[in-house]
Amino acid sequence: LHRMDISTSMLTGDNPRTAAHLAAAAGIDDVHAELRPEDKATLVERLGRRGRVAMVGDGINDAPALATADVGIAMGAMGADVAIETADVALMGEDLRQLPRTLAHARRARRIMLQSLLLSGAILVVLIPLAAFGVLGLGTVIVTHELAEVLVIANGVRAGRLKASPRPASQEPALQPPATADHQRQPLGAGTRR
Repeated sequence: LHRMDISTSMLTGDNPRTAAHLAAAAGIDDVHAELRPEDKATLVERLGRRGRVAMVGDGINDAPALATADVGIAMGAMGADVAIETADVALMGEDLRQLPRTLAHARRARRIMLQSLLLSGAILVVLIPLAAFGVLGLGTVIVTHELAEVLVIANGVRAGRLKASPRPASQEPALQPPATADHQRQPLGAGTRR
């Protein structure tokens, strides 16, 4: 996420010591601990004044912050139903290391979608005047339009494909929080675009 110029903040209800330990292990910039659900939502709103905010969470306590963020991301199929329902995006896995890949895939799909829209628009802008002034016959216009639609569909199929990304050999296992008697599932972080 840092290589993508995204700063990260941890918003958690855990105690500051536990939160600081996990943040240091995960390379998270900013830590906010001992937060209630409404505190998380307020903090996400404040972070939003600096730029766009994506909130990642998996519990009931995360739902207000997920709703407040520009993009709410629910992690894990076992996350609380209210978090999954509130979020804009629900990821099935619980490995935060997949977030950069997911973001890169979404950005790539958006670029391809814009290419398709521009191609479709450009073809219509060219074909309509040529047909209106009789430069091209109706059959030629229809065939050209349909060929362009096939190109747009093929481009859309390309958007759905994931690019293969090699996994580093030295990839560490997912972070596990220190054992505490009152540990609950808490948000895994929120990021703001610089």
